[in-house]
Amino acid sequence: MIDTTGDESQSSQPVPLGYLISRYPAVNHTFILREIRTLRALGFDVRVVSIRPPDRRPERLSPEEAEEFRLTFLVLGGGLPRILRAHLRTLLRRPLAYAATLWYAIRLGGWDVRRAASHTGYFAEAVVAGDYLVRAGAGHFHSHFSSTPALIAARLFRLHFSLTIHGPDEFNDVAGFHLAEKVARATFIATISNFASSQTMRASAPRHWSKIHALPLGVDPGDFAPRPHSIPDAGGPFRILCVGRLAAAKAHHMLLAAIARMVEKGREVELTIVGDGPERQSLEQAIAEQRLAGSVRLAGPCNPDRVIDFYARANAFALASFAEGVPVVLMEAMAMKIPCVATWIAGVPELIRDGIDGLLVPPADAEALAAALEGLMDDPALRARLGESARRRVLERYDLKRNSARLGETFRRYLKAQ
Repeated sequence: MIDTTGDESQSSQPVPLGYLISRYPAVNHTFILREIRTLRALGFDVRVVSIRPPDRRPERLSPEEAEEFRLTFLVLGGGLPRILRAHLRTLLRRPLAYAATLWYAIRLGGWDVRRAASHTGYFAEAVVAGDYLVRAGAGHFHSHFSSTPALIAARLFRLHFSLTIHGPDEFNDVAGFHLAEKVARATFIATISNFASSQTMRASAPRHWSKIHALPLGVDPGDFAPRPHSIPDAGGPFRILCVGRLAAAKAHHMLLAAIARMVEKGREVELTIVGDGPERQSLEQAIAEQRLAGSVRLAGPCNPDRVIDFYARANAFALASFAEGVPVVLMEAMAMKIPCVATWIAGVPELIRDGIDGLLVPPADAEALAAALEGLMDDPALRARLGESARRRVLERYDLKRNSARLGETFRRYLKAQ
């Protein structure tokens, strides 16, 4: 168990802390890697458990990712013997708890056969993860994107756990995500925005609201330092960048529609979309149908250490999302003084104040999105003003080290009470 005697901030002994993540490292979740590495620098002995292997082969990982991968315990991908050993150990040591928790996991799925099957799978994952955390001495663990296995593992092994709630999926299906029960059982809940806090509160009993904390994510302003990108090349196109998974929620088709409007007006623009996902084929088809091949490039997935090169060339950043949490990619662009256009949804207005740190437009409005981008294209002074304010906003509210320190203080406070 975790030793919480004394003042950890003064102690030379690292504080054991588990982290349970759905997939680590992952190109779409680099903020988790940064959070973990910052917590380690703050004196936490973070033991990472990843349900799935990385989203790329080991040789394609960045140096930082490769180092993290070597330190990560894999639930799936570590071989069947590892899984069987963990289940056998747990069954022999906690036979009644094992059976009761299996039944609990099945009941979480309700009367739906598919959900019951998926929750049985969560149980299988939770046993392996919890067995490792117990053996690693991590009496408390935190979870990103793997909250149901976390709920099950905490119950079976009597571990303390906390969660970071991102949204929007949890808020779209609060019953299916068992959000009320997770809030009730967790030691504390971190949310990435006040909007996420409000939705978590809406889904849970008021007596638990005191342990819901808005703890925003952040970026390192040193890693994302401004580059001389704000002035388009003489005679060249206005370069617009979008970084994000090619998924329906990101509304890339709406961004293509905005670019098509600009091209029809004779605007010389170049949109680069960095990322991959299930929408790639439909986006390729839309680019061909709208004759945008000369104006739009799908750059595919890119390691975090290479994404910065795309930022460095951008004159503006655009995100047309239908659903979001608080996009870290916006923080990265803002830190580099790239003027941003995004949709007025969820927690985005907490990051970007319209007309101050960037431009916000209604979702599903390609014309408004095109108009905002044209406004940036035509007004260098506006781009400069928004870019300066955007970096200040990140420095003041979304600095990685400061926000990770706040998370670390929250961990220490709750660990002392356990």
